[in-house]
Amino acid sequence: MRMRKKKHGAERIAACGALLIDDTARLFADPQYAFPEHRPLALEIGCGKGRFACGMASAHPEMNFIAMERVSDVACIALEKAMAQAEARTTDNLRFLIGDARNLSEWFAPHSVSVIYLNFSDPWPQNGYRKRRLTYRDFLERYRTLLKEDGILLFKTDNQGLFDFSLEEFAVCGLTVEWSSRDLHHSPYAEGNVMTEYEESFSSKGMPICAAQVRFS
Repeated sequence: MRMRKKKHGAERIAACGALLIDDTARLFADPQYAFPEHRPLALEIGCGKGRFACGMASAHPEMNFIAMERVSDVACIALEKAMAQAEARTTDNLRFLIGDARNLSEWFAPHSVSVIYLNFSDPWPQNGYRKRRLTYRDFLERYRTLLKEDGILLFKTDNQGLFDFSLEEFAVCGLTVEWSSRDLHHSPYAEGNVMTEYEESFSSKGMPICAAQVRFS
């Protein structure tokens, strides 16, 4: 379901400018230019309303996080949430980028990111749309370019079909699946898991969450 357009969305986003990356040329030259300190960089692609990004930034002050969202009205909610929780973060380590994953190579220099998170991406269930899935091989090759040597992709979804498809694509691209689970919350890998808004909703209804950690080399 499409989100209703936010009233005064542009103004609300501008009010959160301290957390927004808007100079993509400078971002490519230095992916950490917007942070006060350089730390290993994590990128969430499709951050939704920002719960995961905010939670991870608070839980891992040793990392810098960029949360990317394509839909500006959704990014508006995430930005406002991050601004409201800023004082709870012990480290100034969270920024947001509004844009499409197809442009990643224009915004991030090769081998500049340590970890990529894909959380509950659109499954695009129609076969004709498989190339739009964020775990399709073309996207995986983009991630390979972005990631540092031995970089990691962490993937979560409630969609079993997308999970099966993703495991096949990981194999096609020669990636190492370090672990996977079709019921994350009842697995050994649940420790330290930060839930997204979707994840909490699905889990509360008894729906299992699929997850995998993939190593690029």
